[in-house]
Amino acid sequence: MLLPRILTAVIGIPVILAAIHFGGVVFMAFTACVILLCLYEYGLILTAGKKPVHTLSLMLFGLLMAAVAILGRADLPSLELPDNLYPFSISVVIFGTLFVEILTPHRSWERVTNTFAGIFFIPWSLAHLINIREIPQYGEYLTLFMIITVWVCDTGAYFTGRFLGKHKLNLEVSPKKTWEGAVGGTVLAIGGALLMRQLFLPDLFTVPQTVWLGLLVAVVGQVSDLAESVIKRSTGVKDSSHLLPGHGGFLDRFDSYLLLAPVFYYVVLYTAL
Repeated sequence: MLLPRILTAVIGIPVILAAIHFGGVVFMAFTACVILLCLYEYGLILTAGKKPVHTLSLMLFGLLMAAVAILGRADLPSLELPDNLYPFSISVVIFGTLFVEILTPHRSWERVTNTFAGIFFIPWSLAHLINIREIPQYGEYLTLFMIITVWVCDTGAYFTGRFLGKHKLNLEVSPKKTWEGAVGGTVLAIGGALLMRQLFLPDLFTVPQTVWLGLLVAVVGQVSDLAESVIKRSTGVKDSSHLLPGHGGFLDRFDSYLLLAPVFYYVVLYTAL
């Protein structure tokens, strides 16, 4: 299981780093693809668990929310968006999803709420990756700071938990995760954050700020991971898909950013910039 995990990382990491480096339309396109694949896998998870979800509405209106969220965060001088784009789009999503459900046999409010959850949660949260990348002067390095710190945390938690883990973090939600792994991942994440600060952001963060930010990334990232695990455990599904050998699916790989990307963006925006 470790070899496919390493091979996928060897291919995937350069793609992600290149998208971050080029930024602009390239990073927007990358983020859009990730959002659509995560939406697709969210539908797969619920369907596999026999939870009602309207796949057409999920993908169609999820795509709309992704487009609005991404374009609204894009720094494109030639693109002028109307001031009421966000409320208009949300109204379209609410009306459209309910309208499609009304036309569907065996109507279900549970299906509506499951569909709404995917449409709003995944695109809106992950689009904050673009917010971070578009921060003037520091965007590329802040994006690298957050993503690499998460990678270090995940890797540290995986190996610490594998070799030292004895006390389960939450047996019902994620049976393999341990407190030892969580602590080990957090400690290494703080170390990774300090290294990233030294390499890229020595003028933006102080050392104490970096320690707190590394702690924030580690804790919120792991909580976000557990939040996605709640969805999978409630449906009896282990992985969101098998698109990434050794890693599960895209939702499994980007679940840490569902809660982290908005939190990281607003913390940096209001405390460091």
